[in-house]
Amino acid sequence: MFFVDILEFEGLGNRSYLAGGPASAVVIDPPRDIDQVIAAAARRGVRIAYVAETHVHNDYVTGGLELARVTGASYLVPAAAHVSFARTSVADGDTVDVDAGLVLRAIATPGHTPHHTSYVLEQDGRGVAAFTGGSLLIGTVGRPDLVEPRLTEQLARAQHASAHRLAAELDDEVPVLPTHGFGSFCSSAQAEGDATTIGKERTSNDALTLDVDTFVQRMLAGLEDVPAYYAHMGPANAAGPAPVDLTPPRYADAGEISSRLAAGEWVVDLRSRMAFAEGHMAGSFNFEGEGKLATYLAWLIPWGKPVTLLAETPEQIAAAQRELARVGIDRPAAAATGDPAGWIREGEQLASFPRARFADLADVRERGDDVVVLDVRRDSERAGGYIDGSVHIPVHELHGRIGEVPPGTVWVHCAGGMRAAIAASLLDAVGRKVVAVDDAFDAATDAGLPLASA
Repeated sequence: MFFVDILEFEGLGNRSYLAGGPASAVVIDPPRDIDQVIAAAARRGVRIAYVAETHVHNDYVTGGLELARVTGASYLVPAAAHVSFARTSVADGDTVDVDAGLVLRAIATPGHTPHHTSYVLEQDGRGVAAFTGGSLLIGTVGRPDLVEPRLTEQLARAQHASAHRLAAELDDEVPVLPTHGFGSFCSSAQAEGDATTIGKERTSNDALTLDVDTFVQRMLAGLEDVPAYYAHMGPANAAGPAPVDLTPPRYADAGEISSRLAAGEWVVDLRSRMAFAEGHMAGSFNFEGEGKLATYLAWLIPWGKPVTLLAETPEQIAAAQRELARVGIDRPAAAATGDPAGWIREGEQLASFPRARFADLADVRERGDDVVVLDVRRDSERAGGYIDGSVHIPVHELHGRIGEVPPGTVWVHCAGGMRAAIAASLLDAVGRKVVAVDDAFDAATDAGLPLASA
């Protein structure tokens, strides 16, 4: 009998897989922090015989090279991928024996990248699992615009053909096990659900239900902005990432934290947005450790800028450090834990700002108070409706566009509260008077706020 274990990384919206038989296994698209993969194999009592990449990743730093080195596994990388390290090149139709009666077969599925390769696990000659990476996802496909703008339409058409090839070669009951599509910006659209099969995709996925021209037009029209840090992931993976260092960062006292802020470094408070609003070190930014920390911090921070982490416990620092290492932010400059009162120098005061609901915003506007409403959602979200008179700057653009925010008290909102908290901290850090709207956007209508549409 075969097994497939899912390793889920909610912060990045990705999955990796450990699959095999009683004695040995293959790992598909491993994360940078390989210790958990090794632990999963140990729990199964299997040897990692192969590590396989579906493509050179654009959204995270792989642990594949290091995992293969540590375990002695063969490192399977698509033959057409341009990399700077020794690997076992894999081409369309190549197979490897994972365990007795278990074979891994490569299927060329270009589209997400030109060299993208899916892998089918076959038991006694019959497909039992399809690891589709950034090709066929749950209800969608991987986006085709991350490699080179001039190739985008060509790769979109290739995605359509690759999806049809997978559907033609595999039975309806074969599980589709993608790497992307669980919140990752590598997905061309956000998927619904967390499990699927070839049969389900055959009836619901645009790549399999639409003609190629309609599919390409619809997909390209819906592509979102690309996170800025993606520009650094592909080169890092092609060069061969260094082993990750997860040892605790050095402790910083109040004086050092202050001096790092004064030097223009980033000080990031990982606490909840509620706790941050109540009291925080002036000039620090709030990226909740429980939110999409790696995605949004890596998206906003100038690449290479030193970062100091603040949290309530060492465990929260360790979790954030692990998450950030997955996107190439390898070593925090320093860290501090405990009560925020201990992060400021004697004689200094904690900063704070209010939180509110959309009903509170409606009350303020009804009184005629002169306030600025700042919408930090993405373009596609705003297109579905926005508060009349609001200013729009997506959160990932705000750090470089704060000067465009009109004068006055800024009521900042997103779709749920997390991104509004990030934006509020950015505004607060430069001395703007701000109110963070911590509410679901649907509540704006219930509060009677007038909505407009694009």
